[in-house]
Amino acid sequence: MRLPVISGLKAVKAFCRIGYEVDVQEGSHMILRHSEPPHRRLSVPNHKELAKGTLRTLIRDAGLTVQEFADLL
Repeated sequence: MRLPVISGLKAVKAFCRIGYEVDVQEGSHMILRHSEPPHRRLSVPNHKELAKGTLRTLIRDAGLTVQEFADLL
């Protein structure tokens, strides 16, 4: 499956659907944390369009497949 072209804000909304919460905003990045173990943290750039490699890394770090992530959108 191909990666969707989305903004950082849309990615944050998708990650929030699986339990991530915005912890803090540092400059142009939003730091998300998951309250349940393992306590994963994601640093999502607040850009209009995320680079494909960045999005793929965020999806992998969240423990999702591309298809699972696309279903959250």
